[in-house]
Amino acid sequence: MVKKLSGKETWIIGLMLFALFLGAGNMIFPPAMGQQAGEHVWLATLGFLITGVGLPFLGIVAIALSGNDIQSISNRVNPTFGLIFPIILYLTIGPFFGIPRTATVAYEIGVTPFLPESLLASQGTLFLYSLLFFAVTYWLALNPTKLVDRIGKVLTPALLLILVTLTVKAFSTPMGELQPAQGDYVDGAFFKGFLEGYLTLDALGALVFGIVIITTIKDRGVTAKMDVAKICIQAGLIAAAGLAFVYVSLAYVGGTSVTSLGHLDNGGAILSGSASLLFGSLGRVVLGLAITFACLTTSVGLVSACGNYLAKVIPWLDYKVVILILSLFSTAVANFGLTQLISVSVPLLFAIYPLAIVLILLSFVDYGIGITSKVYKWSLGVTAIISLADGLKAANLLTENLTSFFTYIPLFSIGIGWLVPAVCGAIVGWCLSLPEIRRN
Repeated sequence: MVKKLSGKETWIIGLMLFALFLGAGNMIFPPAMGQQAGEHVWLATLGFLITGVGLPFLGIVAIALSGNDIQSISNRVNPTFGLIFPIILYLTIGPFFGIPRTATVAYEIGVTPFLPESLLASQGTLFLYSLLFFAVTYWLALNPTKLVDRIGKVLTPALLLILVTLTVKAFSTPMGELQPAQGDYVDGAFFKGFLEGYLTLDALGALVFGIVIITTIKDRGVTAKMDVAKICIQAGLIAAAGLAFVYVSLAYVGGTSVTSLGHLDNGGAILSGSASLLFGSLGRVVLGLAITFACLTTSVGLVSACGNYLAKVIPWLDYKVVILILSLFSTAVANFGLTQLISVSVPLLFAIYPLAIVLILLSFVDYGIGITSKVYKWSLGVTAIISLADGLKAANLLTENLTSFFTYIPLFSIGIGWLVPAVCGAIVGWCLSLPEIRRN
């Protein structure tokens, strides 16, 4: 007998996926973008939605259609890439950035507003908080399935309710008018918003969480490949709709907060200050608790996913040992602070995000018409060169001569110079594949 899931079960899986996505970056970057974009906030948000919602959804669909994980897709390039790229991806969304960020955002929104000035200047409070946060993360990651399922049913709807209330209040009694755009948002709001969507890590996270969703669906008795893929896509649509609502709402909150709060260093401070202005201390407490648990959910999901993968590629390391190492390392990295953590991570994300985007898009072409490894190699090869230059440029390490050379590449000046070379590389790979295709 073929097992089918009810609509309610699909919704629960969709909310679970949304809960996994809805963590640190989802909450802090839209308000910060809103402040900087000002009167151009909607154009910037449109760009943000492409990389912050559209690409994660495509990532989930790509994994669903493959019926496997990111390594199986990466292996289509070659076995070396299939090993190295997933490790880099897992380390980026894991201990190098994604996992530590969950603790710093929870601290910034859930703790900092209630600390006296004397303690705010002390690094000790962040250390103690992150140590406790990751101790709880480790404990829950030992058996995360039930936790994530329960939070998907209970916490996520509660957090959405809080955000809906915050949004309604922000629209009905605005904190101020949209101000003039700042920096790159003045003339390039759409493309700046597009690049800011990288910072959510959601497209990278989709390549990790996709297999989590597939496993969850199979655990409920659905085994037919196309049925699993269909439910994955439906769950992805639910998660995408939730993310889009969160991003649009928080971008507006940030955009209207400048008059009352001024320009602040990061989105955590903006969100906390906005909740305090709109609802007083009670609103700040409720928001802080909800976001703390949302970040904890994401932390557990990432630690568990990274732990499972690393234990698989390093067989002599036990899962429990791996997640302990991840938790301790993330504690150390978190103590650099949210603002510093974001600034250090940007070059790395600019370097690897285009590779993930191109890999996702090529997997769809492969699923539709079938392509050889030459198409993957050429397209991803040239993408890697340009994205590495983008990363060096973001880190201010690209020499003047190289900068001048890369400016001849279309769209490089606005951060998506990889696009045209990726398409050209795919075409070259396709042409080189024609003799092989004809033989087959």
